[in-house]
Amino acid sequence: MRVMTTIPQHDLQRIPKTVREIEANGYDGVSTLENRHDPFLPLAIAAVNTQKLELSTGIAIAFSRSPMVVANIGWDLQAASGGRFVLGLGSQVKGHNERRFSVPWSPPAPRLREYAHALRAIWATWKTGEPLDFEGQHYRFTLMTPNFTPEPMDSPAPPITVAAVGPAMMKAAGQAYDGVRLHPFCTRRYLEDTVIPILDNALASVGRQRNNFEISGGGFIATGADDEAVAKMFEWVRIRIGFYGSTRAYWPVLQAHGLEELGLKLNQMSRNSQWDQMAQEVTDDVVHLFTAVGRHDEIAEAIRGRFGGISDAVYDSASSELRGGLPADVIQDIQRIPSSFTGFAD
Repeated sequence: MRVMTTIPQHDLQRIPKTVREIEANGYDGVSTLENRHDPFLPLAIAAVNTQKLELSTGIAIAFSRSPMVVANIGWDLQAASGGRFVLGLGSQVKGHNERRFSVPWSPPAPRLREYAHALRAIWATWKTGEPLDFEGQHYRFTLMTPNFTPEPMDSPAPPITVAAVGPAMMKAAGQAYDGVRLHPFCTRRYLEDTVIPILDNALASVGRQRNNFEISGGGFIATGADDEAVAKMFEWVRIRIGFYGSTRAYWPVLQAHGLEELGLKLNQMSRNSQWDQMAQEVTDDVVHLFTAVGRHDEIAEAIRGRFGGISDAVYDSASSELRGGLPADVIQDIQRIPSSFTGFAD
C-alpha cells in the first residue's frame, strides 16, 4: 500500500524544504487540493526539488479548464518531474460550477469520460506528430501547429485519475481512467458493496486489468503520537463528515447505512448557515464508519482493517493545512500492507 501526504499550498516558500523532508521520510508521494489555492503551481516547485516522490493533483477541477490547458500543464509537470506526475481530475458539484466558476453544467460522468479521451488525443499528437482530430459531444480539438506543440519528452504522457463517489462516476473511472480517487467520505461497507463491484464490472467491460488501475483513498485517518493528538484529529474528522454529509452528491454513502435522515438534517442546517453546529449531529459511531483511528503505534493495523484489500494508496492528511506527519517506521508498516496495484500502464 502506498502512503501519500499533502504539502503547504498556502506558502510556496516552504515547499522546497517540505517536499525534501517528505521524500527523506519515505512517503510515496504528495497530493495537492483545489480549495483555496491552485493545485498545479506547488507541484511545479516540488518537481524540481525531489527525485522520487509521485506528484499528483487530488483533485484539479476539470470543467473550469479546457482539456487543452490541462494537457499543457500536465505535459510540463511530467517533463519537469521526469515522469512522476499523475493528473487527478474531478467535476465538483453543480452549484460550484455554475455559481463559483461560471461555467455550464451537464451530467458529469459522460463529460469527464470524454475529457480523458480528449487529453490523450492531444498528448498523442504531441508524442507522434500525427494531426489532432478529436471530435466529441462536449469538446472538439482539430488544430495544432508547431508553434503550440511542446518540446518532446522521454516520459510517457501522465496517467489520469478521477474523483468519484456515485455509481455513474465509478463506471466512468473504470472505463476511461487509470485510477479512481475515492472521496474520504466513504465507509468500508460502501466500498465493498458499491464501489468495488462497479469498478470490477467497468474494468472488465473494456478489457482492462485491475493491477494497472489504482484505487486511492476512501476514508479518513485519525492518528497522532498520543491519545490527545488522536482525539484532536477525531474531532476534526467529525467536522468534515458534517460538512460533506450536507451535500446531496455524497448521500449514497449515508444511504448504505440507513443514515438518510442525517443527510437531510445536515443539508437543512447548511441552508440555515448553521455550519458550526453540524458536527454535533455526527455521533462517534458515524465517525468510526469513515475513519481508521489509532495512535502511531496502532494505526497501521487500523488502516489494514479499514482500507486493506480495497485501497492501493492512503492519505495521512485530508487537508494541506493539517498535514499528517507519520514517522518513517509507521510509513514502512503501512507500505507492507498488500495491494492489487502494480503500476500504471504506459
